[in-house]
Amino acid sequence: MVIESILFEYRRYKSLVERAIAQVEDADLYRVLGEDGNSIAILIQHLSGNLKSRFTHFLTEDGEKPWRHRDREFEETQQDRAEFLQQWNAAWEIVLGEVGALTDADLSKTVHIRGVDLTVSDALHRSLAHAAYHVGQIVLLARVFVGPAWESLSIPRGKSEEYNQNPVYEKHAGSL
Repeated sequence: MVIESILFEYRRYKSLVERAIAQVEDADLYRVLGEDGNSIAILIQHLSGNLKSRFTHFLTEDGEKPWRHRDREFEETQQDRAEFLQQWNAAWEIVLGEVGALTDADLSKTVHIRGVDLTVSDALHRSLAHAAYHVGQIVLLARVFVGPAWESLSIPRGKSEEYNQNPVYEKHAGSL
């Protein structure tokens, strides 16, 4: 039941990013606010690299893979939307496959990240928090870039009472 809930949250975060960037022009994917900020493309590149590293052979290998080059994730590349979405989807395929293969009995097992022992439960919560942090950044950037044409990803302003009649964002996919 816990794994099911975590899997639902991962899917929700993935969807939020995809729905946000669908509203953004290609040029805005590389736009940076402030001198030392990250673009949407960099944040997606970083989150993809992190998730791929952490969840490839999640239970059996250290989550910081020798093939990962974290610092490069923060270097601007000129991939087109299709290329970085391919990386994004490949990383999520790994995450959803590995987490989907877990059971609640696995939560007390030990995994390693940078040589540090963590329970599966702690590693998953840490990863969810990291994903939520960057998803929030991506959504905020997208909202700023889209401006007044922005389509809400949750409850639009002034629609709370209407939403409360059918609170779909609180329901797991299987109960919709």
